[in-house]
Amino acid sequence: MTEFSIIAVFFVGLLGGVHCLGMCGSLVGILTAQLPGEGARWPFHLAYNSGRVASYTLAGALAGAVGQAGLLLRDVVPMQHLLFALSSLMLIALGLYLAGIWGAVRRIEGLGRVLWKRIQPLTRGLFPVTTPLRAFFLGTLWGWLPCGLVYSVLVTALASGQAESGALVMLAFGLGTLPNLLAIGLFWESIKRWVQSPQVRMGAGLLVASFGVYGLVKVGYTFYVNGWAGSCHVAA
Repeated sequence: MTEFSIIAVFFVGLLGGVHCLGMCGSLVGILTAQLPGEGARWPFHLAYNSGRVASYTLAGALAGAVGQAGLLLRDVVPMQHLLFALSSLMLIALGLYLAGIWGAVRRIEGLGRVLWKRIQPLTRGLFPVTTPLRAFFLGTLWGWLPCGLVYSVLVTALASGQAESGALVMLAFGLGTLPNLLAIGLFWESIKRWVQSPQVRMGAGLLVASFGVYGLVKVGYTFYVNGWAGSCHVAA
């Protein structure tokens, strides 16, 4: 796991705000509508997002553990190359989606609907959201909402081949999404025009796609120089 991988997924989360707007904006609106009429609201939004990031981190640890246990044995270098290449391709697809060029990423979201159908009913018991603790637990449940953005980064967590590295990947991604979701919850009316701007969507999407292109070039170069026996610690 390289520093570039961590930085890349952080910026994927940060630049994915245009996706967060469509996927989580309505959920944040529901949360905001449920909050007490008096008092500061930021503790609720911070607690909700902390729970969401905690779920991402857990999912990353599970994905990394799966890679460590069998799908991505550290001695099976060809499989590592392939999974890093796959994660790079998914970043490219995600970038094209954010830019409004290609919408294939939405199909990936269907993979998590079976799990979400079991989790969603649990959220009802947390309404109304009267305390930050309730908001935190609501965030831990909503963190499992089917999301192509999350699933794309989970492939990188899987490719890390370690539970600790997978958790770190998803933690970095979750922290990247934090400013967007907090801003949506607290300053939605002020930022919605900027976030919805076609120029912002295009710029953010192409930058995310560039991370994927870099990852593919890195994988290709490593394979060209070292062959199947080369080190697989490449950025994705």
